[in-house]
Amino acid sequence: MKRILFVCHGNICRSPMAEFILKALVKVRGLENDYYIESAAVSTEEIGNPIYPPAKRCLSQHGVPFDQAKKARQVTRADYTRFDRIICMDASNLRLIRRIIPDDPDGKIHLMMSYTGVGRDVADPWYTGDFEQTFQDILEASEAMLR
Repeated sequence: MKRILFVCHGNICRSPMAEFILKALVKVRGLENDYYIESAAVSTEEIGNPIYPPAKRCLSQHGVPFDQAKKARQVTRADYTRFDRIICMDASNLRLIRRIIPDDPDGKIHLMMSYTGVGRDVADPWYTGDFEQTFQDILEASEAMLR
């Protein structure tokens, strides 16, 4: 089983969107038993908060089911041993995760868009307000990851 953890700053927009988009993609492919997928934050700012309402609306508009009970949590050092891949949404997340997980001897920590062959960040809708662009970035990278 492949264990994947998506990471963004607060775990209320991009990383839960990635969690539920990838869960939907693996379900369509009949691979639910092959993947365990979660999401978390590098910061403590949103711990315990639900997915941001515009992120929920975007997922719903695309027919992507999500867990209404999902609450933000912070990445822990133990997550390094629990997951095969830890996928960050942007370069800032990569820098901040090093405070929690200082070493990556197994090369588990990646930038999300690197799966598309491009080293750019996933658009952050917290600042852009463009949840559709974020959705498309995550979808493209998730499909590339599954290939």
